[in-house]
Amino acid sequence: MTKTALVTGGTRGIGKAISLSLRDAGYTVVANYAGNEEAAKAFTDETGIAAYKWSVADPDGCAAGIAKVEAEVAPIDILINNAGITRDGFMHKMETEQWAAVIETNLSSLFYMTKPVLEGMRARGYGRVVNISSINGQAGQLGQTNYSAAKAGVHGFTKALAQEVARKGITVNTIAPGYINTDMVAAVPEKVLEGIIAKIPVGRLGEADEIAQAILYLCGPNSGFITGSCLSINGGQHMF
Repeated sequence: MTKTALVTGGTRGIGKAISLSLRDAGYTVVANYAGNEEAAKAFTDETGIAAYKWSVADPDGCAAGIAKVEAEVAPIDILINNAGITRDGFMHKMETEQWAAVIETNLSSLFYMTKPVLEGMRARGYGRVVNISSINGQAGQLGQTNYSAAKAGVHGFTKALAQEVARKGITVNTIAPGYINTDMVAAVPEKVLEGIIAKIPVGRLGEADEIAQAILYLCGPNSGFITGSCLSINGGQHMF
């Protein structure tokens, strides 16, 4: 029976690449998105992948959205917690709203999204959860105390949950991307981007497909002995 995968933030950037790689490997894929209706419609028209709207920072919205997906598509076997935001600013100028928005979307969302699918995975004796962290959750980044804290928390979440569910056939792992060639990075001023690339030993940005292919392996049937791990994909910029 075909496994079903849900990718949060799955209609653009890295999320889109993940959705496509899973689809092309034969999985049934559903993408979640939060706000950009036009992009989501274009994504579904282009790929044939259904897109469902809810905020991963809203626990009730997550529960309702997942229930709808499982009723209309199939029980979720694979969950990719990819959705994330930035609200950058130096700590002494950061507003509580900036802090809370990033923590809720980038960290609390892992609880809101994973808990509703976990019991089904446990009952079926199979599951794959992959959480997307960041190089800045490992090395830190000035102007991103909120983002770095949230992404560092992803690692702790992964390691603890992996121990809880390992005997149920469920693996939980983290991917920590470095700087990837997405629209968000492309918007960085050219001089700043040149400085970033100069610090990457391989001499270039990563590609979204490189992240997606690593996730594809972690979601597969031959990855059952890998759990509680973090795979850093950053071109050697930070060796953790």
